[in-house]
Amino acid sequence: MSEVVDRVLDVVAETAPEVREGLVGRREYETSENPSGEQMLAADRYADQLLEERLLAIDGVASYASEERADVVHAEGSSADAYHVAVDPLDGSSNLKSNNAMGTIVGVYDEPLPARGEHLVAGAYVLYGPITTMTAAVHEEVTEYVIDDGERRVDREGVTVPDDPTVYGFGGRVPDWTDDVERFVREEIESDDSIKLRYGGAMIADVNQVVTYGGVFSYPELQSAPEGKLRVQFEGNPIGYIIESAGGKSSNGEQSLLSVEPTELHQRTPVYVGTTSLIERLEAALA
Repeated sequence: MSEVVDRVLDVVAETAPEVREGLVGRREYETSENPSGEQMLAADRYADQLLEERLLAIDGVASYASEERADVVHAEGSSADAYHVAVDPLDGSSNLKSNNAMGTIVGVYDEPLPARGEHLVAGAYVLYGPITTMTAAVHEEVTEYVIDDGERRVDREGVTVPDDPTVYGFGGRVPDWTDDVERFVREEIESDDSIKLRYGGAMIADVNQVVTYGGVFSYPELQSAPEGKLRVQFEGNPIGYIIESAGGKSSNGEQSLLSVEPTELHQRTPVYVGTTSLIERLEAALA
């Protein structure tokens, strides 16, 4: 079924230029909210509709789930061994107003959703930066592509997270961090002059810096939200799969993100991903 995974990545690459071009004129908020209670931009809905239509048209894709819709959408007549695709159509869409980076996140599972990350067969993210790139993990091998006119062209193969951490970014308001999280950042990260703050408000852009330079990205548990902000199916699992496939480590503070047992489609989780040694130190600090 590897050809199905390839086709999913091709379709995402083919759609990426349209998602990017469609941002113009879709910066306004709609009156409706997504299932997580977040106000949706017209751009969120546009990207979601494009990806849903095109991914469900692939023979071998049984279902589509999105951060922007309440329930899983099933394809008609799909086989029992077909794949299930979970998507964050426009990660960081709140950056659209300020014209900063955004992305698209895709996870391909071999089990119906919701599913553990251990059932991923591929994870990918598209970054709409100065250029459009796709970083994809398939069978635990990570490749970075440049997307040019809807086609993905290999830029780097065998991508790995550098062993020496250089950048960090933690989401959430600092006064809302737990004492353990704040202590770790102050004592383990900010005291190290070789690690610099890089946080732009779009998970994909911040994660890509960690993949490129080494370090840690986190949206941690908060005093007001112990479950964190990011969704297991659409963000935590695919990014955790990519980071672990690249030799890094993912965690919810206690275990690999890929081991989290989801009980609902839009379940949230704290997210810590990055250089293995740094995530191990973080887990010890949170224990």
